[in-house]
Amino acid sequence: MNILDRLKSGITTDSVEATHKIAHELAEHLPDEAILTLEGDLGAGKTTFVKGLAHAWSIQEAVTSPTFNIYNIYQGTRQLAHMDAYRLEESPDIWDELMLEELIYPPFCLAIEWPSKLPFIPWPITHRLHLTSEGRKRTVSLQ
Repeated sequence: MNILDRLKSGITTDSVEATHKIAHELAEHLPDEAILTLEGDLGAGKTTFVKGLAHAWSIQEAVTSPTFNIYNIYQGTRQLAHMDAYRLEESPDIWDELMLEELIYPPFCLAIEWPSKLPFIPWPITHRLHLTSEGRKRTVSLQ
């Protein structure tokens, strides 16, 4: 069973390394221009998942939550733009204000945490992921 089929059923992990492994597997199946949304409560593992993507693309920089920066851009074998929309206000001009379109180029992955805080996403979404946590266990599923 491939990673997409497994994610449709939900994959439960009990370690950071196992969550990274899922992200690494998904990274291998993404198109050159990928938009991922990551929904889940605080502490559900969204940034941990993005760190797994970064590892898959040989990104050497430490990946941190971009809560206050809004987004961070990393370069490896693929560009990774990691966005946290939690603190954004619903503005119809938000994408123009962020200027992301001018900063990302293929092959790239835009990983958006808290996408429900955005009024819209101007590109087709490749995959919508939902993350949940219960104690040390994390579940990643494809919606």
